[in-house]
Amino acid sequence: MAYILSLETSTTVCSVALHQEHQLLSYAELQMEKSHSSHITVMVQQVLEYAGVSLQQLDAVAVSGGPGSYTGLRIGSGTAKGLCFSLDKPLIAVSTLEAMARQIISVTPASERYLFCPMIDARRSEVYTCLLSHALEAQMPVEPMILEADSFAPVLENQPIIFFGSGAAKAKELLAPHPNAFYLENVKPTAKAIGELAFSKLQAGQFEDVAYYEPFYLKEVYITKPTGK
Repeated sequence: MAYILSLETSTTVCSVALHQEHQLLSYAELQMEKSHSSHITVMVQQVLEYAGVSLQQLDAVAVSGGPGSYTGLRIGSGTAKGLCFSLDKPLIAVSTLEAMARQIISVTPASERYLFCPMIDARRSEVYTCLLSHALEAQMPVEPMILEADSFAPVLENQPIIFFGSGAAKAKELLAPHPNAFYLENVKPTAKAIGELAFSKLQAGQFEDVAYYEPFYLKEVYITKPTGK
């Protein structure tokens, strides 16, 4: 019975989950901005202690691979890689957007009727997004999208879309109203969904190179020098 420790740090919410195959054993979540680096190792310790599982018993460590916050993804990947190096365990990366979609698909009746559009707010009118079927098959690749009124109009003419995530409220404001467009609020990435998707990757042996793994930032990071005297 495989144990998987999962980390989610791609947004302002930090969460850690422990699964035994598909079963969730323990979970910790902290909704506090800029707290990931100071709390994530404590949260790891808490979920393991609650379940009575040691670090040495883990079969893999999974991490939210992006897209998302540059700093958040760095913290999550750095923590996961450190654990994998020290414990000699495999590293599994899971798409943040696919994990968000799984959360919604699992509670959507007749989910095969819909397409699912997870969105992470990327500031201004931009979002990180993709379009997925109920089986998590990509209908539109992951991309940074500047939302306009007709951004999804051709697809909406043929199939209903459920929009969700931190960018969904922005989408509702900017996209033209359409009877096939549905919006869900307060949907955030969680380590629970990361762990659920990670088990199939563990079974298939789909591991990352711990030494060279980098999160999927999607966009280049621009660092500027502070202004001032």
